[in-house]
Amino acid sequence: MEEILIVDGYNCIHAWPHLSRLKEESLEEARSRLVEELSDYQAYRARRVILVFDAHQKEGPGTMEVLSEVEVVYTDQDESADRRIERLVRSLVRPDRHIYVATSDYTEQRVTFAQGALRISARELYHDLQATRQRMRQELANLQNKPATIGQRLPKEMGELFEKWRRGK
Repeated sequence: MEEILIVDGYNCIHAWPHLSRLKEESLEEARSRLVEELSDYQAYRARRVILVFDAHQKEGPGTMEVLSEVEVVYTDQDESADRRIERLVRSLVRPDRHIYVATSDYTEQRVTFAQGALRISARELYHDLQATRQRMRQELANLQNKPATIGQRLPKEMGELFEKWRRGK
């Protein structure tokens, strides 16, 4: 079953402690960090991620770009992120998909749930991302501790048998 995660970008930036602090210095840097973290999460969880930002004080039509495999959407000038998320849910909902909406906005959670999406609070996504990052580290450490070649991973008896065959004995 295909999984799609739609993330209310500014909602997560305000809810995640490290991004909330970072936005005080640079909102652009906080957005970039969020994209990086969601990119790693997306790769591990095999979920398509769509990150939606309000286009505050930006004139003209919204934009969509793909950064590190994350679809980043900036809304139109007079469109809220909530409105765009609702439109995305309506357009993406299908029986063979699970759509998750990550926002702590209670009203938005209810509206998107009524349209067929599953809801996740920004804090729940943060904790899931942290747990996923820990699993990734553990799996990487396990891979690094394994022998590098097939011969090194074979049981000793099998290695000896193959060596005899190789030497024609």
